[in-house]
Amino acid sequence: MRSRAIQLLRPFRSTPSLRPSPISPIPALSRPVTTPSWKPKPRTAAAPRASRAPLVTDTSTNPVDPQAAIASAPSVSDINPELAAQIPTPSTSTGTSAFTAALQEGSNKGAGDKIDWASSFHGLSTLPFPAETAAILMKPLDPRDVEIKPDGIIYLPEIKYRRILNQAFGPGGWGLAPRGELIIAEKLVTREYALVVHGRFIAEARGECQYFTEETIPTAGEGCKSNALMRCCKDLGIASELWDPRYIREFKKTHAHEVWVEHVVNKKRRQVWKLKDADVAYPYKETKSTGARA
Repeated sequence: MRSRAIQLLRPFRSTPSLRPSPISPIPALSRPVTTPSWKPKPRTAAAPRASRAPLVTDTSTNPVDPQAAIASAPSVSDINPELAAQIPTPSTSTGTSAFTAALQEGSNKGAGDKIDWASSFHGLSTLPFPAETAAILMKPLDPRDVEIKPDGIIYLPEIKYRRILNQAFGPGGWGLAPRGELIIAEKLVTREYALVVHGRFIAEARGECQYFTEETIPTAGEGCKSNALMRCCKDLGIASELWDPRYIREFKKTHAHEVWVEHVVNKKRRQVWKLKDADVAYPYKETKSTGARA
């Protein structure tokens, strides 16, 4: 009886089957897919842009001046006529007139009047210099201006030659004109120069200078020019005493002497010339020893 009651409380239920039912195909996918064909749209010509109408100005009847609205600045003569009369103009200035005349004179010369100083001897020995100029050029040397090299050669610094030329002819009144190309030999460069004074050929000399590496060739070229200037000045009488053997012996006896020096690095000793009032230059130092050692 008890078991029967349980059966009544739990009636039997039939469970549905878990097996999936067959799925019917989707009608939309079963149809073939078709895509519409792409056709380019025909291009239509763009409408022309409206051009800006040009500004029409009647210049015949009423011309337009953009600067007409700007007031002109008053001049000095409008404010103070007396002050304006004192201001020199190019036409009344003497220096400006002379400079303009020189420019016109130079421009009036034709191509045939130009002088090629690379080969010309124009003005050679045509006229001597005035007595005042000759006195400056041939003035006796001041012994304090003369220098001496360690090997005993006396010389005048190159800047002293230039100062004498500037004093005699004025800055810009003289110059060196090259007479050829720079010749580069083994450890030596040379070039010929002409000294031109006031448009006249005065002297010609060949300068030379030694060099040790190719990087120092430009510097040697400048030394070559200085050497040529010194030689050209002989014809003008500048420092002519330096070429006189008697003056050289007297100068070395009076103002210079030989001393023994020692190299501060390798300790080698040698004899050098120096001025009595000058010290031995580095890398040497004066020593009292007269012996030489390697």
